Amino acid sequence: MILAEIEICHSRPIAPTRRVAIGRHRLPCDPAPGFGGILLGAICARFGPELDQDLHPDLMALSHELEWGRRIPQPRLRYRFQQDRVGLTRSWQRLHADDGAMRVDFDSAKAAPAQLVLAAVYAAGDTPRSRRPLVMSAIRRGLAWSGDIGGELFAHLSGRAASAYSAEAVADPVGWALVVLGLEPRDRAPDRSVVQRRFRDALREAHPDHGASDETAAGRIAEISEARRILLTG
Repeated sequence: MILAEIEICHSRPIAPTRRVAIGRHRLPCDPAPGFGGILLGAICARFGPELDQDLHPDLMALSHELEWGRRIPQPRLRYRFQQDRVGLTRSWQRLHADDGAMRVDFDSAKAAPAQLVLAAVYAAGDTPRSRRPLVMSAIRRGLAWSGDIGGELFAHLSGRAASAYSAEAVADPVGWALVVLGLEPRDRAPDRSVVQRRFRDALREAHPDHGASDETAAGRIAEISEARRILLTG
């Protein structure tokens, strides 16, 4: 299942003109940063390390300017962002869900890393104003990432503490948290004392001293801790 996708249009890396545009895209960002924010942040995490480090300050400045809705002088990072897509090469980047686990398919054979990162930042700047700060936060989290592209990155981009984060958790954090703690999914606002009691019970059940596997205990404890945080602060 495709959760989010973006078509990035760009000049060829060897072309004398350096251009970037955004083509067709589906970047859901509710609740923010949503699947769209995770995809854009993952693009930055994957290709950001390949950029010249001297470009990073301007890239961070651009992310803030777009978040604030300012007019962006061109070019930036030596590339011109434009609306016209005629004559440009196209690359698709997609976020998928396989049995609840997320993965990203990167299409980078015909694009320079700077083109893909720039397009992701510009796309984040075009998200609804109410969602844009958290989407742009995912962009900046991605640019600062130095690990593998996988579950831990997706959790990091979502602003969550769990060591692994599923597609269901991104689409409906409260529903995910209720299921993790074994609470009634229809009760979207359980009493604080109920959440705390169920958290303590689940924590006890997840501990190796009570029969849980040593190999899965850490991940389970991280999940139930994150579920409690969502229900008590959401």
